[in-house]
Amino acid sequence: MPKQKLPQEKNWYVIHTYSGYEDAVARNLKQRIESLGMEDKIFNVIVPKEKKIKIKNGKRRTVEEKIYPGYVLVEMIVTDDSWYVVRNTPNVTGFVGAGTTPIPVSHQEVENLKKRMGTEEPRFKIDVKINDSIKITDGPFKDFDGKVSEVDEERGKVKVLINMFGRDTPVELDSLQIKKI
Repeated sequence: MPKQKLPQEKNWYVIHTYSGYEDAVARNLKQRIESLGMEDKIFNVIVPKEKKIKIKNGKRRTVEEKIYPGYVLVEMIVTDDSWYVVRNTPNVTGFVGAGTTPIPVSHQEVENLKKRMGTEEPRFKIDVKINDSIKITDGPFKDFDGKVSEVDEERGKVKVLINMFGRDTPVELDSLQIKKI
């Protein structure tokens, strides 16, 4: 069977890995590129990650989460040699594409992904407004109902009025500790 003619241009491709091995694959692939002298064919390896805010044990933490678990992006010129180097990296299950032919990711998609990854501080998504009824889902006031009296987008906080001892009491909460009802 004749070899397929692939475009000899630099593009981004997606490789599929065993889940949880994305960082190891990226590390191994970078070492293989260096030791096999493929720097002129394989230019960049990225595990797409973004920062997210989570609450654990009542404390706010910024964690890095993989945007596409099980996938790694590689910027390369696909030749028989470069394909072989990537394909035979431990824990790589293959390229994303049709059959054995890798399909490049559009430049627009790569740019959007880089923007998403490049955000230094994760943004707060507060989907409540003043006077919305909410239920507190975490913390010492868990399961209390209340009404939003203030929203602080910058800090990701909301002030909620909850009824305690027959009067409305303002409580400052993290936006992740409430849900709209």
